Amino acid sequence: MEEHLIPEDELIKTRIEKLQRMKSLGKDPFALEKYQRCASIKSTGGAQAHVEPYSADVISAYETNEPQEGQDATMTLDASLAGRVVSLRLMGKAAFIHIQDRKGKIQVYLKRDDLGDDYEMVKLLDLGDFIGVAGFVFRTRTGEVSVHAKSIAVLSKSIRPIPLGKEKGDQHWYGLQDVEQRYRQRHIDLITNAESRDVFIKRSKIVSAVREFYDNRGYLEVETPVLQSVAGGAAARPFLTYHNALEHDFHLRISLELYLKRLMVGGLEKVYEIGRVFRNEGMSTRHNPEFTMLESYEAYANLEDMMRLLEELFNHIANTLYNGPKIPHNGQIIDLTPPWPRLPILDGIEKYAGVKPGAFDSLESALAAMEKLGLPTEGEHMIGGIIEKIHERFVEPNLIQPTFVTDFPLETSPLAKKIPGNERFVRRFDLYIGTREIAPAYSELNDPIDQKERFTAQASLRAEGDEEAHPMDDDFVRALEYGMPPTGGLGIGIDRLVMLFTDQDAIRDVILFPQMKPEK
Repeated sequence: MEEHLIPEDELIKTRIEKLQRMKSLGKDPFALEKYQRCASIKSTGGAQAHVEPYSADVISAYETNEPQEGQDATMTLDASLAGRVVSLRLMGKAAFIHIQDRKGKIQVYLKRDDLGDDYEMVKLLDLGDFIGVAGFVFRTRTGEVSVHAKSIAVLSKSIRPIPLGKEKGDQHWYGLQDVEQRYRQRHIDLITNAESRDVFIKRSKIVSAVREFYDNRGYLEVETPVLQSVAGGAAARPFLTYHNALEHDFHLRISLELYLKRLMVGGLEKVYEIGRVFRNEGMSTRHNPEFTMLESYEAYANLEDMMRLLEELFNHIANTLYNGPKIPHNGQIIDLTPPWPRLPILDGIEKYAGVKPGAFDSLESALAAMEKLGLPTEGEHMIGGIIEKIHERFVEPNLIQPTFVTDFPLETSPLAKKIPGNERFVRRFDLYIGTREIAPAYSELNDPIDQKERFTAQASLRAEGDEEAHPMDDDFVRALEYGMPPTGGLGIGIDRLVMLFTDQDAIRDVILFPQMKPEK
């Protein structure tokens, strides 16, 4: 009977029996602490060259140095590799298997004549076992670059079977079909899904590229508190926890902003932080209650400097992953070549919703415009909130190529400088790519009197039931009173950044272990 049709408890029982058989042969698969991986090319002249001991590197090295048809062999490639067994075909006195490592998989050819008594271990293998093999690399008659094993070591036994299929007598992975199971058991997803592995490898490269970019520009990477008495810097509900020793309630941070600005007051001038942030809100394809944020602040810089910084950062990431400014996303090509267009928010609303800027001169006319567009008006009491909801509904879906949306309303931006001569709006932009908001940035408010007035107004909204209004933060205001230089600041959701650069539609597909409702 095919393995995927056998009840799991029977499979586990069979695998444990094989484990006991291995131990009885003196080959405990859990006994070894280390396995030495290595690979090298030896030429007929005696020269030797090191090769990285991963499947993809070994295959590439063999193909690069392989003699052409009619030529004599000029090299041998010896390799000692290790990985998980992901396919298995036994043929009496020989076997073909594939082992998988971080960079891919490679076929291994095993013969009883080469392995002697150790061939008994081959017959006791299951999919999912970890093994080490050492031998020479060759190309089979079917054309596949493979390792002809001269020795084998079983490094770990897989007791629980991983989902597999069966085709022409070969056992092989077919991957997880249940999306929720992929998120709950990411380890299995990574084993069986090469596409998923590639996304998370790219995620690590993206984060490394971000750090490299900022470090090369003289920014200091810093760390700020996760537990905060006042969770500020964003419009969001925080999680609440309690510190026993201090006998005090704390919030998990919803932003990195206010502590990083304290460092501007302290004179560090150019700082950035990549850290986890927590928001007690609903989940969607774009939202997870815990996520990774990048925030950076630069003294004596303004909004236009932040635009140039983002253009350079995104092109640096694109060059790292794709060797150029064009990236695939959602069936289209995003061109990151700077400069990117600037679109004032009211101009965008006029262009895509047909509402002229004058409609937002009063709350009454703004509500009328909203109603005319077919949007619900219940609970709307701020012009700024109405502007942003119309923008979200009618403008965002059209912002595919990189676009800086600028000049946001004051009511929804309590931490940005006002626009001189137009104090209903602030010096803020949101970067949109692929219809998604990727990165907000401000010319930061450094007037402590103005800041306190805005916090007071936000506190009034909280008193009226708005749980996402910004709380009063007297300690931050006190810090500003010591003086903060003109500062440009920006924030990027790393998860959304990875979604963009890996062409993923759901945030759970770029977070290794997304938040899930507990299993029953």
